[in-house]
Amino acid sequence: MSRSLAMVLAGGRGSRLGPLTCHRAKPAVPFGGRYRIIDFVLSNLVNSDHRRVYVLTQYMASSLIKHLQRNWHVSGMDGFIEVVPAQMRRGSFWYRGTADAIAQNMNLIRDSRADLVAIFGGDHIYKMDLRQMEEQHLDTGADLTIAACPVPIEEASRFGVLQVDDRGRIVGFQEKPANPTPIPGRPDTCLASMGNYVFSTDVLLNALHDDDEQEDSSHDFGKDIIPTLMEQGASLYAYDFGANTIDGEPKGNAYWRDVGTIDSYVQANMDVRSRVPNLNLYNR
Repeated sequence: MSRSLAMVLAGGRGSRLGPLTCHRAKPAVPFGGRYRIIDFVLSNLVNSDHRRVYVLTQYMASSLIKHLQRNWHVSGMDGFIEVVPAQMRRGSFWYRGTADAIAQNMNLIRDSRADLVAIFGGDHIYKMDLRQMEEQHLDTGADLTIAACPVPIEEASRFGVLQVDDRGRIVGFQEKPANPTPIPGRPDTCLASMGNYVFSTDVLLNALHDDDEQEDSSHDFGKDIIPTLMEQGASLYAYDFGANTIDGEPKGNAYWRDVGTIDSYVQANMDVRSRVPNLNLYNR
């Protein structure tokens, strides 16, 4: 989608995945024998016709950069997957949070003249057609659309938790709450943010500028940007990841894993080995 720019946050340390992340960033951790975790978000973007992708790195980025240079090339004059090393555009410090990582690269957003900016994490295992999320974003006239997926309530404290009305508009948000609010009628389940966002460009740039001026901000999308936009009355919508359809995949087969711990990482690898895997690595 030529009107969009994609930025992948790939600087995560992944401390809970030690010792796998002692010498590499979490997105560079091997998965499924021949892949790296970052391959999944890049595959999702490229297969959704995104041809302008910036990968923002920071922690232990050497093996990640080597992998991207060897394996990811986009054809066409206007297409690229470009590695962006950590900047110091705001002062003598590296990225202070997810929002600051984008803020220190606002020049790339302005230069792109994109109408929409997709900001996706580089450390989850899933398949997704991003075009369907962007279509909803435009249809609803949203300022920000957040991809969301149900998770068991006992796991919800690891995520941002959304509350939505019957139209999908976000009416409440909790960042990694100790007592998460369940989905109405489903007391054992919460609606979790996947950490994947589609912003209208002007809204994003204004939000980042305002956040940068807040001395007490942690410069994080979940902790600062989203709550502030809600307080300002911005139009925020959730995108139901379960409704996303992929050619060649059965409907209702949405698979998403936050491989943030050794246990979840091992389980996701075992899921690939199932007789009928929920995550099909052979669908072209």
